[in-house]
Amino acid sequence: MPDPRLAQSHALARAYFAAVTAGELPDDLLTPDMTAWTTTQGTLSKAMYQQMIRLLRRMCAEPLRFTIDAITAEDDRVVAEARSVGTLIDGSAYANTYVFAFRIREGRIASIAEHFNPLVVQEKLYPVMRLLNEGGK
Repeated sequence: MPDPRLAQSHALARAYFAAVTAGELPDDLLTPDMTAWTTTQGTLSKAMYQQMIRLLRRMCAEPLRFTIDAITAEDDRVVAEARSVGTLIDGSAYANTYVFAFRIREGRIASIAEHFNPLVVQEKLYPVMRLLNEGGK
């Protein structure tokens, strides 16, 4: 018989991707002390990570779309292999591949480790960040 906690963990990870697509990572998905780690930024507080998700949404001309290729849950961990595609505000296409490692506590995400191709981020997202800083969109 499948463990219902693991099904809940799968659902929580899927809710995370839906929230990132929407451009807002709500507090009710996260523990108050949630932390994140990303390939290019290292360790981030909950507030900084939520701000990063909002910035990502501003950089996209349309919502970033995720495809989950595989998702595995065990104990308090969920690992998801995913791909994203989208169009940035400068008109260029964006696509990346990821491995997300989530830690779950009390039905919420307590930590996220987001591994991705940093070369794609440097080539595609950094110029758009500069555009936004210069007063674009």
